[in-house]
Amino acid sequence: MPKLTLVTPAPADVHNGNAQTAERYARLLAPEHRVDLRTQWRPGDPAGALLIALHARRSAASIAAWPVQQPLLLVLTGTDLYRDLAAGDADTRASLARADALVLLNRLAPQALPLAWRAKARVILQSCAARAGGPRPRRHLRAVVVGHLRAEKDPATLFEAVRRLDPQAGIHIDHLGAALDPALGRAAQALMREAPHYRWLGARPHGEARARIARANLLVHPSRMEGGAHVLIEALRSGTPVLASRVDGNLGLLGSDWPLLFEPGDAPALAAPLQQLRQQPQILDRLAPQVQALAADFEPARERAALQALVAQLLAGAARGPAS
Repeated sequence: MPKLTLVTPAPADVHNGNAQTAERYARLLAPEHRVDLRTQWRPGDPAGALLIALHARRSAASIAAWPVQQPLLLVLTGTDLYRDLAAGDADTRASLARADALVLLNRLAPQALPLAWRAKARVILQSCAARAGGPRPRRHLRAVVVGHLRAEKDPATLFEAVRRLDPQAGIHIDHLGAALDPALGRAAQALMREAPHYRWLGARPHGEARARIARANLLVHPSRMEGGAHVLIEALRSGTPVLASRVDGNLGLLGSDWPLLFEPGDAPALAAPLQQLRQQPQILDRLAPQVQALAADFEPARERAALQALVAQLLAGAARGPAS
């Protein structure tokens, strides 16, 4: 049974998207492979037959240290693609150049890669188990936001949109996520005192977050950049529609024809559909077939088959050695 080394820079006490992806990959690769999950790989550490690294820049030291004769699979995040690579970050470019294969998490992500690296890229959509939704409110609109408070998730636009909503309109917003930026945490606390229809609940266990998503009428996702947000997938797999910012990481999961989109950073454009959905809840009911169709793209069996096939290809190539 081959042993694989999986590096994620996410600390154990911050359960962010990288940590979730690493844990899910370890499950999906078992029982065919034993996975050694760690935050960094250094020379002298046990080396598996393959390194799977999450985040090009933050895993750059592990990637640079990995033996050159052993294959390396790099999973690219939103900040890799839409910030660091676009800015010409040297560590990010070195990691992409070293990788034997690249995994991208949304269908539009290849467009962000330089042409020279697209040939070694594979889109492998993330997945999660389906969960029955409900019961959902009918007498008011319950929206949930799930994401740590940091600039990339753009809570500032959410805060401004909340202020534009009438507290008596029957729109209630629950916001889950740790204050990775303390200033944003203070802003969320201030907003709760100002706007009784908004609640910041802080970091919550993953199971509770999924339960709240499944009972909400709507997930709101206002990010400025995304590689392929797992929380969108969790919403769709719970039958919960999504109101999301129009960025590639969201469009690459939902499709450009998804009706509930708003321009990133545009608070009025976020507040307006919330008001409309409160007044016309039948819009959400009509979206149910489209949500169900999208959810089928994120079945665990699909992700597992694609990931297992790519790992098998890389291990087979390593066994054959360099072409003569």
